[in-house]
Amino acid sequence: MDIAEAEAATGVGSRTVPAGEGEREPHPSDSLRTFGAVVQALREHAGLSRGELAAVVQYSRHTVESVELGRRMPDEAFVERAEEALGNTGALRRAARHLSRGEAGLAAWFRRWARLEREAVSLCTYECRLVPGLLQSEEYARAVFEGTIPLRTDEELEAQLTARMERQRMMREKPTVPFSFIVEEHVFRRRFGDAEAMRGLLEHVLERSAPRNVTLQVVPLDAGLHACLDGPVQVLETPEGRRLGYSEGQENGRLISDSKEVSVLCHRYETLRSQSLSPKESRDLLERLRGEL
Repeated sequence: MDIAEAEAATGVGSRTVPAGEGEREPHPSDSLRTFGAVVQALREHAGLSRGELAAVVQYSRHTVESVELGRRMPDEAFVERAEEALGNTGALRRAARHLSRGEAGLAAWFRRWARLEREAVSLCTYECRLVPGLLQSEEYARAVFEGTIPLRTDEELEAQLTARMERQRMMREKPTVPFSFIVEEHVFRRRFGDAEAMRGLLEHVLERSAPRNVTLQVVPLDAGLHACLDGPVQVLETPEGRRLGYSEGQENGRLISDSKEVSVLCHRYETLRSQSLSPKESRDLLERLRGEL
């Protein structure tokens, strides 16, 4: 699946229409900065100034500068013209496929996966560290972000919280998309805040997992060793029928597209399903934990 997002540029084919300030990316992503650095390196290797390249690609010098600095998403016409003007090596076309916009509140390594999630026709999530982001209550999410190291400013924390709550909207907006969650029991037993906060979390999880298209299974404490001990994992299916995986660790995340690797992840996930409590048993457990508070 091509995860690059094309942006229609005002004045395509015109050398004189400047890129407006509104076209700048509010939160430049790592992929935009990298793409811009490649454009700049190829331009300098070709012995062209920004103005000279602008004349060739039929965009303003300001647009060329914004792209090189990672402040603007290049459209398809810019990529094609720059590719032809800078040697036609294929480097820019290939790099453009991996472009993604920056989003306030989302870690750079997670943004690509978050975009794929929004288009997915099914999503499976196994989590052993904390309640999955799509099921977190606002109070729980805030506590998670407040405990993050390095510490965030109040503005950064609010941006993260807003992004987390906004991401949850897709579950309400996609009632026909299957969402499957498998979560370790100890995750729901880990205390945060007071009893009221814990009750609020469990009630939120029960509410979010109640729709018919959402399945939540809990791996009980006495399940022993199981198929997903390598860590948390997510698997989704694209509208084209392709399956992709995602794994996350300390300060990094990895999008997995190799079909053999994804097949292994799917097999592990399906095996863990059989090792977990049924959806009804899982809800009964969460209701029991809520009642004990």
